[in-house]
Amino acid sequence: MKMLVCVSKTPETTTKIQLNGDHSDLDYSGVNYIMNPYDEWYALVRALELKEAAGGSVTILNVGPADNDAVIRKGLAIGADDAIRVDATGGGSLFIAKQIAAQAKAGGYDIIWFGKETIDYNGSEVGAMVAELLDVAYVGEASHLEMNGTTATVTRDIEGGIEIVEVSTPFAISAAKGMAEQRIPNMRGIMMAKRKPLNVVAAEDAAATTSVKSYELPPAKTAVKLIDPENMEELVRLLHEEAKVI
Repeated sequence: MKMLVCVSKTPETTTKIQLNGDHSDLDYSGVNYIMNPYDEWYALVRALELKEAAGGSVTILNVGPADNDAVIRKGLAIGADDAIRVDATGGGSLFIAKQIAAQAKAGGYDIIWFGKETIDYNGSEVGAMVAELLDVAYVGEASHLEMNGTTATVTRDIEGGIEIVEVSTPFAISAAKGMAEQRIPNMRGIMMAKRKPLNVVAAEDAAATTSVKSYELPPAKTAVKLIDPENMEELVRLLHEEAKVI
């Protein structure tokens, strides 16, 4: 079974986001990057588990510039067999989806994996776009998957319960919490990753359909007043005179 795991680079969750002078872009100076956790912890690790159980191959795919290579190499250290980086910058979700679809079609993959969302922009549309472009089934935000031959039984958490669906390969899937457990690359994996193939390919000719006009930071949080739990009269006064909710 051939599997393609699509990964993206995101800022660390502790990164303090700043804007550039005219708010046309983010200020990337001093930002530390990681592999998007949903891609790494759930999509990549579950793909590796399936490979270990039944054989096959796992290829990592990233759309981005050369400075993404460190993130890609981490995926190779965790256990992926090889990687592809489409050499491109920006372009929006549809542009990225078209790049992934082109590589997926050329490679003839059985399962195309995505994380359920990215932790920077909380984007979750690329997986569904790729499935549409390839005319294959798509299962979003899956928390469990079992394979029986070419048929997958997939569990999705939905409001008030769970949904269980069956889908046959080829298909695309986005992985959510519960799909797998995080793996930490060991020293042997890190050393082997340096020798694994990372193929850089040119981007397909696809025009960007969206562009960002400007960014704005959310308003600063207002100061918090702490009230002695024994002083209910003061609490009532503040709710009435300042908050004006009673």
